[in-house]
Amino acid sequence: MEAFARSLGNPGTIASILAAVAMFATITSVMLPALKGDKLETRLKQVTSQREKLRKASRAALEKKGLKRDDSGTISEITGRLNLQKMLEDPNVQAKLVQAGLRGPRPLAIFYFCRFVLPFVGALGAFVYIFFVNDLGLNPQMKFGAVIFGLAAGFYAPNLYVSNLASKRQQSIMKAFPDALDMLLICVESGMSIEIGFAKVGAEIGTASPELAEEFQLTTAELAYLQERRQAYENLAKRTGHEGVKSVCMALMQAERYGTPLGDALRVMAKENRDMRMAEAEKKAAALPAKLTVPMILFFLPVLFLVVLGPAYIKYKSMSS
Repeated sequence: MEAFARSLGNPGTIASILAAVAMFATITSVMLPALKGDKLETRLKQVTSQREKLRKASRAALEKKGLKRDDSGTISEITGRLNLQKMLEDPNVQAKLVQAGLRGPRPLAIFYFCRFVLPFVGALGAFVYIFFVNDLGLNPQMKFGAVIFGLAAGFYAPNLYVSNLASKRQQSIMKAFPDALDMLLICVESGMSIEIGFAKVGAEIGTASPELAEEFQLTTAELAYLQERRQAYENLAKRTGHEGVKSVCMALMQAERYGTPLGDALRVMAKENRDMRMAEAEKKAAALPAKLTVPMILFFLPVLFLVVLGPAYIKYKSMSS
């Protein structure tokens, strides 16, 4: 031990130790970047793996929800054999069905089948009621006019049903859309990609609007596997058919095209949609007094007159008797 302690006090030994430490530090500093590997390549692999997982999850969600529908069934076969799509062609029916949430070839075949069958059903129902049940005192011309009316009503009934369904779906989407934009803004500003942001918001907004959640999940799937992201935003705008959603999709497309921050575009669009929702609520509130005029005249005023004039009338009758 004394010899070891004496050797440590030797200046040559100290110099050798320092030289060894310096050599070790030099070798470690040179070899450390090689041991760590390529961080960029690792991150790119992680992003690719995450994108592939998101793509598989989106496709599985699409298949689970039954959004990929086949063109099989009796109605589809009848529509194809009679060539009803060409005979009763409507250029806007596909967009209407998509806005109503009816996707795939099967709803289109059912629509044309109903458009072909319902006029005959309406005309037959009107004919049986007018000529055999109750003619309502109509002359022959009016009776045939009623049959023609049933024919026309059956022809336009599918269009009215689809338009009503699309309108209700659009109202449900726009009711929760401003809140969804706020949530999407938070996701983007926290560092999430726009695909993960759509998926996250779609999962959270489902309780408020299942239709909007479905649209966001579809957009997530399209962003994952479509070659052009612009097409995914355009499809979202077409499926909703609302000017507010179209403006948001246009802002997202311009942000990705020109490289502007998505957070700024989403913040502006969220404010505009909140203002739009507030303006719609103020419009309904302003129209409420005019709508209440007729119910007040029919229901409130007679009761009010009865309460006010009833005791006086009873007193007058008792005095006169």
